[in-house]
Amino acid sequence: MLRQYELVERVKEYDPDADEALLNRAYVYTVQKHGSQKRASGDPYFSHPVEVAGLMTDLKLDQETIITALLHDTVEDTLATIEDVEEKFGPDVARLVDGVTKLSKIEQLTDDERAAENLRKFLLAMSEDIRVLLVKLADRLHNMRTLHHIKSPDKRRRIARETMDIYAPLAERVGMYEYMREMQLLAFQQLEPEGYETITHRLDQLRQSDTGQVDRIALDIKQALSEAGLAVEVWGREKHPYSIWKKMAERHLPFEQVSDIMAFRVLTGSVEDCYRALGILHQQFQFVPGRFKDYISTPKNNGYKSLHTTLFYDQSMRVEVQIRTREMHRTNEFGLAAHWAYKQGGADQKIRPDGEVGWLRDLIEIVDSSHDAEELLEHTKMAIYQDRIFAFTPKGALFQLPKGATAVDFAFAVHTDLGAQTVGAKINARHMPLRTPLENGDVVEIIKGKNAEPQLSWLGFVVTGKARASIRRAVRAKEREEVADIGQKMFDEIAERLPAKVGRKATKAAVERLGLEDVEDLMHAIGSAKVTDRQVMEALVPGSTADLPSEPAQERAISIKGLTPGAGFDLANCCHPVPGDRIVGLRRPRKAVEVHAIDCLELANGVDADWVDLSWGERSHGAVGRLLIVLYNRPGTLAEMAGVFARNNANVMNLVLTQRDDPFHTYEVDLEVQDLAHLTRIVSALRASDAVAQADRI
Repeated sequence: MLRQYELVERVKEYDPDADEALLNRAYVYTVQKHGSQKRASGDPYFSHPVEVAGLMTDLKLDQETIITALLHDTVEDTLATIEDVEEKFGPDVARLVDGVTKLSKIEQLTDDERAAENLRKFLLAMSEDIRVLLVKLADRLHNMRTLHHIKSPDKRRRIARETMDIYAPLAERVGMYEYMREMQLLAFQQLEPEGYETITHRLDQLRQSDTGQVDRIALDIKQALSEAGLAVEVWGREKHPYSIWKKMAERHLPFEQVSDIMAFRVLTGSVEDCYRALGILHQQFQFVPGRFKDYISTPKNNGYKSLHTTLFYDQSMRVEVQIRTREMHRTNEFGLAAHWAYKQGGADQKIRPDGEVGWLRDLIEIVDSSHDAEELLEHTKMAIYQDRIFAFTPKGALFQLPKGATAVDFAFAVHTDLGAQTVGAKINARHMPLRTPLENGDVVEIIKGKNAEPQLSWLGFVVTGKARASIRRAVRAKEREEVADIGQKMFDEIAERLPAKVGRKATKAAVERLGLEDVEDLMHAIGSAKVTDRQVMEALVPGSTADLPSEPAQERAISIKGLTPGAGFDLANCCHPVPGDRIVGLRRPRKAVEVHAIDCLELANGVDADWVDLSWGERSHGAVGRLLIVLYNRPGTLAEMAGVFARNNANVMNLVLTQRDDPFHTYEVDLEVQDLAHLTRIVSALRASDAVAQADRI
């Protein structure tokens, strides 16, 4: 563990103007606050924040970041508060510490929800200041280095999986490849222990039989370039075990057939020398077609620049060679951290989510668009963890997208509004279907319509998290609007039955009495059957339902013949039998008898249960029937459907839009009805309506 004076000396070496007293105070503060706390390894807990601060000094980060690293666990794990931190170390450090502070563990959440909620807070915090991300990545890296001390295998695997799915990809997205590689290696060791042991053992065997082969290849590459007048540095290394394992899994190869296990780096003095070196190596050695990538002319989103090529050495061995300048190399290994170190000096130079980190805007938009924790995690993984292709607008603007991305993904990448208004696309000047996967170098022109809307069917082919999140948000908003339209129609009919005229004041009071947010929320609640007619009437005019009889739709008096006295039963949700249907029962041990319609498809599929011959008791009435209704997509059709239900005294229990395919919208509707005759009359009325293309019982 770094001693206090050692940490301060490290900072002063690259930042002579750093406040030595403040750094000392932060070191002492974290030691005092964590006190006698221990880590799983048995070490004092304060050794962790001190080591994280040491990692930050390796990157030559400013003193605020170093102090944040020292204090990042004090608010969560000790009695310290953000207010204490702000008073002693200033508002900037307090803001950074608050951003890095991890959420308390919420045991009732699933792993995905816990990871997603951590990620939600994390993304929002780092959008304000990228240093939050740098400290968090160092925090996770040190935790991974000490992960083996945790006794619970399940906990180790959960932390490793979160690291592999979220933190390693984020490190890659900001160009911190050294962090990414070590995180992946440590997580791989926990998630695939057998694979890790096998590959590391094979690599050990290769080293023992190598007899200096890596050094020999590096020397040959350097000699070829030196003879052409280039002064370069060359060194070789094995690819790390996770990278090899991933290649084996993706290509279904045994270890022996993974040919480019060794990679070599060539550092030059200028960009021109990079291209000269490439030409010389391609003349000296045969290169592998299709394995050349120019990340200097088209850098990755994280600012990574390099030339990549794969060469045949001794006519059989494949070796990967990366050619870059020395400045590129530092940026490539430490990404935004290196960039931050170069740009210290003032608040106006702090890195915000623009330029090289513009992808942060997409992640924040995904946070706002996602419906729940699992959806957030799905969309975010898509956004940060996929191989990339390059596509261009007609004016030459470059966009990087995941492999498999379509014109719709491209449109949303350009702008959310453009994606929402997309009606067609030209790829390389040819009209192509929206679902067409894009290739490297494609020129994409988006055709938009003023009244266009995102289509539910697009979810079947888009691949970017931003596109999926935006489409789902738009579809949910449209569904809510349509359900609210039904609710408005039903509200008007409820209001007509009241003894007094209903105005805005009464409606606003009803919203408050029902615990809803606004009038739109009330209409949605009525349309989706979350509140009953009686509840709405009472909320609008208190006391108005006192003399009313119980609503017929709320009455259920069902009895079943054929059951033993006192036996319980449930009406099956698969077929929704109503009085008048021919019925049969399924009896399973220690469960209530399931009552099915005789023509239920579940029965046709075969079931492991005893069959019981049943019939409805006398005067049975009140059950839920399910209908499939296809409406024409034009104004007023939803209101007409709601009117049919109201005129036939049927209560809507649930309504779901299952398919949106112009010119039709398909709904599944659960109706509370008296009996089969009542349900049949409603189906007949729906089929007679000009608004309805199809109405069938499910």
